[in-house]
Amino acid sequence: MTSPRRRDREQFIGALIPTPLPDRPRPRPAPIPALPAPRPPATGPSEEILIGTARPDHPGRVTERGLLRALRWDPGHPIDIHPHDGMLVIASTPAGQHAVGSRGELPLPASVRQMCAIVAGQPLLLAALIDHDLLVIHPASTVKRLLADLHTRITGGRRAG
Repeated sequence: MTSPRRRDREQFIGALIPTPLPDRPRPRPAPIPALPAPRPPATGPSEEILIGTARPDHPGRVTERGLLRALRWDPGHPIDIHPHDGMLVIASTPAGQHAVGSRGELPLPASVRQMCAIVAGQPLLLAALIDHDLLVIHPASTVKRLLADLHTRITGGRRAG
């Protein structure tokens, strides 16, 4: 225990005990920015296209419930699936050979998966063309080719040196 004389000689170290700040008024809260006005739905030549991604499972099923909801394709909804230029075009049709699965999955037959080089686990780009009631599935290889062509046009064919 310290003696009473020694305690009187002790001093606080200023670096450890900061000096109090002078009283200042509290800052006023910043105004909340206004949200942008909602845009009306697309009409005319600029049709609405919604984009999603998915990975097919081993049996070839793909699930993207947001796009199916936007297309209003509920479980059991009849669809046809056709390959077209390395992509799959899925159309709503009353006499469809296939149907949306009970959990909102799209069955991709092995024959069309093979024709479009769709492999289980590899990413797919899905585009819902709402006005046409279509879903287009782009395999990763097709997206890569399209982007490579676009990037070649942007760079004028120049290679980084």
